[in-house]
Amino acid sequence: MTLEQVTLLLILVTTVGLYITRWLPTEVTSLLAIVAVALTGLLPPEQALSGFASTATITVGAMFVLSGGLLRTGALETVTIYLARFSRGDPHRLLLLLALTVPVASAFVNNTPIVVMMVPVALALSRQFGVRPSKLLMPISYFSILGGTMTLIGTSTNILIDDLYRQAGGPGFTMFEFTRLGAIYTAVGSLYLVLIGYRLLPNRAPLIDLVSNRDKATYVTEIVVDEDSNLVGQSTEQTFDRISQQDPGTSPTQERRHRRLRRPPSIRTATNHEQEDGVELLALSRGEQVYRAEETRGQVLQPGDILMVAGSANGLARFLEQQQTRLATVLADSERTPLLDVKQKVVEAVVLPESPFNGRMVGNLALNRLYGIKVMGVQHRGRQRLTGLRNIRLESGDVLLLLGAPETLQAASEAEKLLLVEGIERSILRVDKYRIALLIMLGVVLLATLSSIPIVVLAVAGAGLMVATQCLRVDEALQSLDAGTLLLLAATIPLGAALESTGLIHLAVDGITWLVGDAHPVLFLSLFYLMTSLTTEIISNNAVAVLFTPLALNLAARLGFHPTPLLIAIAFGASAAFLTPIGYQTNAIVMGPGGYRFSDYLRVGLPLSLLMWLTATICIPWFWPLTPGG
Repeated sequence: MTLEQVTLLLILVTTVGLYITRWLPTEVTSLLAIVAVALTGLLPPEQALSGFASTATITVGAMFVLSGGLLRTGALETVTIYLARFSRGDPHRLLLLLALTVPVASAFVNNTPIVVMMVPVALALSRQFGVRPSKLLMPISYFSILGGTMTLIGTSTNILIDDLYRQAGGPGFTMFEFTRLGAIYTAVGSLYLVLIGYRLLPNRAPLIDLVSNRDKATYVTEIVVDEDSNLVGQSTEQTFDRISQQDPGTSPTQERRHRRLRRPPSIRTATNHEQEDGVELLALSRGEQVYRAEETRGQVLQPGDILMVAGSANGLARFLEQQQTRLATVLADSERTPLLDVKQKVVEAVVLPESPFNGRMVGNLALNRLYGIKVMGVQHRGRQRLTGLRNIRLESGDVLLLLGAPETLQAASEAEKLLLVEGIERSILRVDKYRIALLIMLGVVLLATLSSIPIVVLAVAGAGLMVATQCLRVDEALQSLDAGTLLLLAATIPLGAALESTGLIHLAVDGITWLVGDAHPVLFLSLFYLMTSLTTEIISNNAVAVLFTPLALNLAARLGFHPTPLLIAIAFGASAAFLTPIGYQTNAIVMGPGGYRFSDYLRVGLPLSLLMWLTATICIPWFWPLTPGG
């Protein structure tokens, strides 16, 4: 290997490692990769910066604006409003309707805003029908991923591969060239999720469900068990009038129905008024372990325990006085302060991929200083924590349990790119503009299909019209841009060019041909899909596309294959991120609201990944023969 090849390999390994570990924000890693390629002389500065002017980067940015216009005008929510009506309260029918609507929307709109829009809708429907959110949210993410494979503009990966193919002298792809396979892909995956995957999903609620399912007259707070408290040495059954009995197999609606039939034990309540002022145990935090109420039966309370409880203001005050205990503290920026006002609103806020909170520690967020908001808890990588919050470094998909006034919570969500899991009424929609937004999007799709105008020109024109017709304000259009995705594209495109210019890609091709030899062409295709699918679980799908596309083009030229089927395999494989919450942004977004753990993705996603691998291996050579006589 030459010195240039070794240098590029070190840059690639370092960059990929930073993308995987997220030790630095994605945006910073991308900029450092561009600087490294330029400073080492692997590419001249103008070529190292060429990713910013790439038609793929510009097209993806314009599609973000088009998606933002559709969402802001409520053009897509009209469909979701009718989901409850047509599903008639049946969770399986609702899931089938989601399987029909979400993929179609994702075929033309970026996946991330689709899922962001659907999370509160799904939570509202789950409460209405008495089904756990965990039964709906992961399928919604997977439906959006599957639907994004159906068109050229369905995902940024397809746009990027098309651009790289054209730069290499190929014909590129038409708007609906992916549709035949994409429709089969989506149908097979959706059937699996509706018939089999639904049974594998956990029947689990996130911690916020303990808050959101209380009656309006009750408040949720935390109390600390001090050494001199009367609570020390008592069991939870002895202490509380009520222990939340929502077991993992019982839905919130079923629980409310059952509660009407149960007579809570009368421990300290003598009058009807006092019974109404009883205190209910919701969760117990001991060290870093959080126990839901039903898991605390038989537990003896110890000094240092933190109890999440629900009750009326009078009931909570009386309980604190009788038990000689105190309200817990919450995290106000870097310091803990007493939780004095139990009437403030408690909400769950999901850290979105474009949030500036990514990569920052909870103690440095300045939420209290800027908005008067306190942090009650954090769900990080599937684990719920109520203590030791200051030094948790947030990632996309983490969940903050926040306490504050409704207006300040809304302001923080808009400014800091947080998804408040509170329902679709939080949005201010320009419903009088939704027909215009739909016409603009329809015009872009039709012209891209029927004319020879480049998709980049049409996308930019459509984005401009969204602003000109006031479907979006200028600031909203800028906010709809995903800086992480755009900078990643700008960084990986020159890395792909460096792979070619240094000859490193040819060494990789030599290694593959030596390893596989004269095997059947379908084996090469199946291998490409598998490598792409596994790699996209740990790094961005766009980075995977840039690394594997030149490899596929060179391998096709070496072995006399058509490059198109190999590129199709990469496009579909790069979107097949079903095994982990970090493989795709939408998987991370639904993790907190759905109460999922890493193992849930593996249990549901592994059969789906194998099924998609088999489908691609069979169907791709059928639609796009690998050899002239194939």
